[in-house]
Amino acid sequence: MADRTVTLFHSPQTRSTGVLTLLEELGAPYRLELLNQNKNEHQAPAYLAINPMGKVPALRDPAGGIVTEQVAIFLHLADLFPEAGLAPPVGDPRRGPYLRWMVFYAASFEPAVVDRALAREPGRRAMSPYGEFDTVIDTITAALAKGPFLLGDQPSAADILWGTALAWTTGFKLVPERPEIMDYVRRIADRPAVKRAQEKDAALAAAQKG
Repeated sequence: MADRTVTLFHSPQTRSTGVLTLLEELGAPYRLELLNQNKNEHQAPAYLAINPMGKVPALRDPAGGIVTEQVAIFLHLADLFPEAGLAPPVGDPRRGPYLRWMVFYAASFEPAVVDRALAREPGRRAMSPYGEFDTVIDTITAALAKGPFLLGDQPSAADILWGTALAWTTGFKLVPERPEIMDYVRRIADRPAVKRAQEKDAALAAAQKG
């Protein structure tokens, strides 16, 4: 059987923590290439050859291909390990909503949160990728209110993406702690794979600081 081990280029307590969490949820075989951002290892020539943006996460799949961008990595991994059931296949009526929430995160939610955190105006509506912050938050809140997961009764990779991101953004008071959001954050945080990933990540962060 072909080796299915993927390599995650990872820095603890960054966006790549979400990918680490997904790998645990998938039960996928993986190895970590650790980068210490305190030592600017993500800006070293060796890593810039992997991702010229100097950002984590990045992923090397078993075939040798490199995938960058958090959401692209989520989509790739969930399709690479279909037996975990975290990605509705093409033809499934949930596939469209699944893709929508994945891309909405990168295209609307993150830009809106960053602009709000930096007290920046989003610009003219025709130029803004998201329009306005409150509409973004209202949109995801309405989706979560239907629960228990974004696609209904079954979790998907989208829930790992959103659950970990909302835990971080509400923790730093960047997103309002609405009941629908906080119930969802707790629901995702209680998953055994999420707890395993958080414990591993905390240990890696402590080792780098030490």
